[in-house]
Amino acid sequence: MKEKKQEPIELKLGKSQKTFDDLKENHDIIYGLEDKPPVRDSIFAALQHLLAIFVGIITPTIVIGGVLGLGSEVPYLISMSLIVSGVATFIQIKRIGPIGSGLLSIQGTSFAFLGSILSAGFLVKNAGGGPEEILGTIFAICFVGAFIEMFLSRFLHLLKKIITPTVTGVVVTTIGLSLIKVGITDLAGGQWLLDNKPELFGSPENLGLGMLVLIVIVMFNRSKNQFLRMSSIVIGLFIGYIVALFLGKVDLSGLSSLPVVSIPIPFKYGFRFNFAAFIPIALIYLITTIESIGDLTATSMVSKEPIEGDVYIKRIKGGVLGDGVNSALAATFNTFPNTTFSQNNGVIQLTGVASRYVGMYIAAFLVILGLFPIIGGIFQQMPKPVLGGATLVMFATVAAAGIKIIASHPIDRRAMMIMALAFGLGFGVMMVPETLSKMPDVVQKIFGSPVTTGGLVAIIANIILPNPGKE
Repeated sequence: MKEKKQEPIELKLGKSQKTFDDLKENHDIIYGLEDKPPVRDSIFAALQHLLAIFVGIITPTIVIGGVLGLGSEVPYLISMSLIVSGVATFIQIKRIGPIGSGLLSIQGTSFAFLGSILSAGFLVKNAGGGPEEILGTIFAICFVGAFIEMFLSRFLHLLKKIITPTVTGVVVTTIGLSLIKVGITDLAGGQWLLDNKPELFGSPENLGLGMLVLIVIVMFNRSKNQFLRMSSIVIGLFIGYIVALFLGKVDLSGLSSLPVVSIPIPFKYGFRFNFAAFIPIALIYLITTIESIGDLTATSMVSKEPIEGDVYIKRIKGGVLGDGVNSALAATFNTFPNTTFSQNNGVIQLTGVASRYVGMYIAAFLVILGLFPIIGGIFQQMPKPVLGGATLVMFATVAAAGIKIIASHPIDRRAMMIMALAFGLGFGVMMVPETLSKMPDVVQKIFGSPVTTGGLVAIIANIILPNPGKE
């Protein structure tokens, strides 16, 4: 063990690198990591964090529930996503033994897994499985996959040789582009409308509602006020929801039938492991391990904490281990994998509050919100065009972030070839799924996902293609 001589883990992730450069200047901390702000200041800072993360935590669940037709299960799933995010945030901030970063790093449902989870869900659904079988399979493969991240947390210094900016960028771009179909389908009215009432799909009313949300988000995102920029998605969804309410597109009559409190039940939907569905999930756990390093390093920097040396290495390893433990916890209590949220670094910068004790308030607020299923019920009734107007921007932003990661490193001929192979084969099987129709069923299920095919091709090509330089 020569940890003292280890080089700092330094990854040129696109979404983090600009943050690092920008935050070196003009950044003042009012309350440091170990400071204990007054209750009033703590609550105010915690509420701003909640505003930045609330929609991000519940949106993957709303999208998965809607696309896979999970119906009445959605409010419960939303409640669990909030409760688990609260508990996971507490673990990450408190640092229990080696688990957790000890930084003000907030946990929430990861968007990165969305495409792979939907693929797994359709695999079960197409085989005749109902909501219980779908969810039992998804949570089982996510639970097993979480141990990959736990294992990798012990060898972070080795991963950067395999998962380079080119590989990470390719995977993130593929995730974003593969999800755009979901966003545009919702904006036009949703998959159910397309399947059952195609004459109403893409109606001017639906498109107008979705575009209203999209335009509001873009307008507030370009505001000079940092608070309004961080709140742009929340504001867009709120305005769209109110307009839809007046148009008679929101039905809240079913809220009265929801239970008063949601009780977490371990593996409520059973445990149904499926190897074919597991491979894409395993790949995303590998990629999110690297992304978490970038997020945690950004949190260290904005908190004016070390970004090299023993303390830094210990925090990064603990943070990634916490990500894995929390994702296993999420699967156990019926929600989707968790990860550190990068947007909270902007809140730390805005408020000047880096105290991890503020995270205890955030964790408590998340658990309290999750205990009441009426919150999930209200969001479940959000019309598809309203949700689509927001998710289209969010998914496209993921793709743009992937391009930015790729561009953070010189793109030479070798990088171009890796990108060409990954994008060509990845999007090829997505656009023409019949390509694999003559292959064994297990091959079709594994490589039918553009994220799996593109990601594996990028990793393999990065390993075997000659590299005269150093990436």
